[in-house]
Amino acid sequence: MLKAALATGAVLGAAGVGSAPALARDRVGERMLDPTPSCDDGDDPTPPQTEGPYFKPNSPRTGDLRIPGDPGMALAVTGLVFTRDCRPVAGALLDFWQADYYGAYDNAGYRYRGHQYTGADGAFALSTIVPGLYPGRTRHIHVKVQAPSRPVLTTQLYFPGEPRNDTDLIFDPRLLMDVRDDGAGRAAAFDFVLDFTS
Repeated sequence: MLKAALATGAVLGAAGVGSAPALARDRVGERMLDPTPSCDDGDDPTPPQTEGPYFKPNSPRTGDLRIPGDPGMALAVTGLVFTRDCRPVAGALLDFWQADYYGAYDNAGYRYRGHQYTGADGAFALSTIVPGLYPGRTRHIHVKVQAPSRPVLTTQLYFPGEPRNDTDLIFDPRLLMDVRDDGAGRAAAFDFVLDFTS
């Protein structure tokens, strides 16, 4: 996860014209958290992880994976996609897929699957549920991230404090989301750093 705010003011942010957007980890509703250190133009790229057996191409374009009537705690995931030199990536593809509340993947259709594109500020927002558990794995969300005309990053996002984090051989703490309760469910934040410079 990107550890710092943008170094330039080239992008319009919530604070106004000429200001850099706050990172996802710094946004809580309408208030700002304490600022993070300045970007060092050398943040580590987000590490890749296995695709696993359940990816399906041609998911629907949507930022809302929720299924009316399905059980599960609401989860909102937000963040930004950056280059290594801290520039936001506009038009980046993010393709998400995950297990349902019971830990099952829909391999016949596209339940809990969908793709979207970042805005001009590199931001994305996903509405879903906290995925269920299944044997051998901790709780996680799969994602492919691709900047225009760049290679695909395939990785997974994890939840802090999960007992199975210690026994899942694939788990990587560098891929932990910042997760909090928000009254309506959980809100999570993660910023992707793609392995190229602008």
